[in-house]
Amino acid sequence: MNAQPKKIAAAIALLAAGLAAGWGLATWRSPSHTASGQAATPAASAASAERQVLYWYDPMKPDMKFDKPGKSPYMDMPLQPKYADEAGGAAGGTGVAVSPQAVQSLGLRVATAEKQALESRVDAVGTVQLNERDVSIVQARAAGFVERVYARAPGDVIGAGAPLADVLHPEWLAAQQEYLAVRATGDAELARAARQRLVLLGMTAGLIERVERSGQPLATTTISTPSGGLIAELMVRQGMTVEGGMTLARINGLSTVWVEAALPEVQAASVAVGQPATVRLAAAATEPLRGKVSAILPEANAETRTLRVRIELPNPGQRLRAGMFAQVQLQGGMQGEAVTVPAEAVIRTGRRALVYVLDAPGRYRPVEVELGPEVGVRIVVRRGIEPGQQVVASGQFLIDSEASLRGIVAQAGAGTSSSPAALAAAPGHEGAHGAASATPNPKTSQPAAAANTFETSGRVVEVEGDTITLDHQAVPALKWPAMTMPFKLERSGMAKGLKSQDAVRFSFRMQGDEAVVVAIARDTAPPSKPAPAAAPAPAPSQDAHAGHGTGGRQ
Repeated sequence: MNAQPKKIAAAIALLAAGLAAGWGLATWRSPSHTASGQAATPAASAASAERQVLYWYDPMKPDMKFDKPGKSPYMDMPLQPKYADEAGGAAGGTGVAVSPQAVQSLGLRVATAEKQALESRVDAVGTVQLNERDVSIVQARAAGFVERVYARAPGDVIGAGAPLADVLHPEWLAAQQEYLAVRATGDAELARAARQRLVLLGMTAGLIERVERSGQPLATTTISTPSGGLIAELMVRQGMTVEGGMTLARINGLSTVWVEAALPEVQAASVAVGQPATVRLAAAATEPLRGKVSAILPEANAETRTLRVRIELPNPGQRLRAGMFAQVQLQGGMQGEAVTVPAEAVIRTGRRALVYVLDAPGRYRPVEVELGPEVGVRIVVRRGIEPGQQVVASGQFLIDSEASLRGIVAQAGAGTSSSPAALAAAPGHEGAHGAASATPNPKTSQPAAAANTFETSGRVVEVEGDTITLDHQAVPALKWPAMTMPFKLERSGMAKGLKSQDAVRFSFRMQGDEAVVVAIARDTAPPSKPAPAAAPAPAPSQDAHAGHGTGGRQ
């Protein structure tokens, strides 16, 4: 009967011994013990404590920042710390770090900024048109009847002196008979007067000479073209009655043609009358034609916003025909040298242009640049990039998205003299996201400069705890437009007595990416243009907050 309890006691003793041995073995193998028998856990904790935490964030919503650890209000997951020594952080990192594996998978490609000789050259498209200055009008010189029309039609090409129609002029017939009768009397004075009357009736010198040689009146005269070319209009038909001065045909010469090119109005200043031009046609692709700008028409196309540039070209053999498509290149002089980068390397946001510069292997920094004209597949950079710098030519939009999430500071087109860390610490400097940010001093928790305080006016939308939502005026120092946004109150009770729609004037400062109100009061005066305040700001509070989002690129 006593054997059973003894067996149970022995089993318990063996189990305890096994647990003790396992714990000892695990403790011995643990990295928390060193060769000297000292624990490494306190040292690791101390090393971790030395790393300064800038803020905590939700990896699924990295634009929202918190100054205390805990669970994310958006996802059921713990907040992650953001350390000051991490690359590309808000504490003045020099850019976005990309691993070699990511560079290969994203297909990132860099190109070199180069100095290039600039030539004033404008490419445009145009069409061949008839020369409207080389036009002849055929009219009836006297009233009559059309007896015959020669085989002509609009679009026919005829030579000079080609007959159009035979017209009977009754008035000319009577005048010719009178002239011949007077001439037969031998009275030279009367004959000269009668002949002059024929000229005044519109008869040509050749017709009068024919009447004099034949001694017979010519009742029917043939109307012919004064010059050769294209019959643009033909208004004479057999059997019709014509009046003096009536237009019978319109002839357009073909010895020269016009090429009218559509030029964007932004390039109008680079073109002048007399400038050399090269024209290439699909019908003569291997034989470019040379000409000069004969006119820049004063009226722009309201729909395409283009100007018409006219180039006059000779047309031997009539190879150039109206309606042909032409590629026009307007040549200019040399314009010196300038730094150029591939046009695909530039990110245009509407208000500014960015280029990502390779600072070191795997590290890319945004730089704001001032652009010039395009030169082929490259574009001139007037300010922001130096010759020899490496810029991202492919995949820069992915880097730009990462820079926007991290709040990477974009250097504002002043070359490369200022370091990114200095730019990040500058108060009110515009970052890659387009909003101003200032880096707090990690030792004193004070702003980097007292000038990081701004003043404006607005209306109260809502007051909730230590947060006030204001519909405020624009803040030019931060390049903020007028908008509605939440502000954190520096001290509780600052907004006591304020209610919705109250007009207020307030001062705030940037604490990281968050706007903190340091002073607020009712405003009885009408709103005025906001200006940055010069007064130093008190120390910021350390309450938990959600960071102010920048709202995307500007």
